[in-house]
Amino acid sequence: MRNLIVKIAIASGKGGTGKTFISTNLFNVLQKQEMNLALVDCDAEEPNAKLFLTEGKLKNTYEVNQKVPVVDESKCTYCGKCAEYCNYNAIFFLKEAKVINVLEDLCHGCGACSVACSYSAISEKNNLLGYVNTFEFSPKSALIEARIKVGVYSSVNVIKAAIKKASDFNLVLFDAPPGTGCPFIQTVVQADYVVLVTEPTPYGLSDLKQSIETLKGMNKSYGVIINKAGLGDEKIYDYLNKENIPLLMSVPFDKNIAVSYSKGELLTDLNSEWEEKFSQLYNTIREEYGNSSN
Repeated sequence: MRNLIVKIAIASGKGGTGKTFISTNLFNVLQKQEMNLALVDCDAEEPNAKLFLTEGKLKNTYEVNQKVPVVDESKCTYCGKCAEYCNYNAIFFLKEAKVINVLEDLCHGCGACSVACSYSAISEKNNLLGYVNTFEFSPKSALIEARIKVGVYSSVNVIKAAIKKASDFNLVLFDAPPGTGCPFIQTVVQADYVVLVTEPTPYGLSDLKQSIETLKGMNKSYGVIINKAGLGDEKIYDYLNKENIPLLMSVPFDKNIAVSYSKGELLTDLNSEWEEKFSQLYNTIREEYGNSSN
């Protein structure tokens, strides 16, 4: 049995369930306990953890770039090998018309086209994908924010860079992107335990099931938090009982909680009872993870 969870992902099958509410309040409670802790905001298309964690000071920012090919047409023989080797259709090629263009938005930076070219006609340049911003709260705690450049279609490389930035911390929380696509998978694959945040509605239950099926395929341990409890029906509780899925915590559908959240306030700063509940949440996760690791 392990005594410490190193990486916890807070995820959901859809947006708006309360992932950031959970992750920011959990981070707030644990960093008050002077843990060596980082929260990584992996929702790179719309990172918003900093709206709630306002005390952190920007420590550094660095660019995340990807190498993309540049074709020197004075050396190109229009053999088409580069286009043939590209699995992502990122090279537009017309042999008879002698037209060759790199579609940078489709390029994955794999370098296969450079290997394919026998005429040294392909070089590479940097293509800006986004930024990783680090906000320091104390010498032991930080918020690491992944933020993609507007117009970049995939956030995966920026997420990977942000997660790598957190490698020096003993405990890392991931605020995962919503859904079950590549950004979600890239985040939760790094986690020791996944917390799925959902709501007791038919839509919430449907997306929760999709998330759980994905995590089963990845052999990940997980538990569930129900947010806005009392809003919908009991079907989600029946599902958790039937599947023997741990219910880690319930957060009631409460106007005061919603108002504080809309103001960018942390519930664990406003209410000592909720501070204790989030502290207990971490202990519950540790216990569940330990049981699943036996």
